[in-house]
Amino acid sequence: MSTSAREAILAAARRTAQAHGYGGLNFRDLAAEVGIKAASIHYHFPSKADLGAAVARRYWEDTAAALEAMLAETPDPLRCLHRYPDVFRKALENGNRMCLCSFMAAEHDDLPDAVKREVQAFADVNVAWLSKVLAAAAPSSSGESERRARAIFAAIGGAQLLARSRSDLSLYDTLIDSYRAAGLLPA
Repeated sequence: MSTSAREAILAAARRTAQAHGYGGLNFRDLAAEVGIKAASIHYHFPSKADLGAAVARRYWEDTAAALEAMLAETPDPLRCLHRYPDVFRKALENGNRMCLCSFMAAEHDDLPDAVKREVQAFADVNVAWLSKVLAAAAPSSSGESERRARAIFAAIGGAQLLARSRSDLSLYDTLIDSYRAAGLLPA
């Protein structure tokens, strides 16, 4: 099976997991979406756990690359912090989907260990990036930057969840604005 088929499977799995979580991943449905036989998915991903871990890993790797690209394009740390919520907004703009790893984190008790590790890596990547950018924006202790980074990451995930539950993108924007007004995010 070609690399392009593997990529198509990962792309379809990403869309599905963003809308339905890990529990929504189904080889037969993914095969139909990609236009291949379900058995063909097993060639690259022998189990659902393998597929779930691969799609979560790709998701956090893509997010890490996008965050580093943002920092390279916008060396002003305050501007990067201002743009950070847009990373999560894009999922809502795409069919009222969620951040894949946030959705999977809500399924924590039902996830295989390999998937849990990749989902946790997503949070770690985001918190580390936020902590680094916060420290560059306003030098403080690394512990203080990390605590604020965790608060920002959790708040944005919560805003995304509330907005999705109401299919209301403007609610997300309102919540992000309130985080700025309260000083959690820079204005």
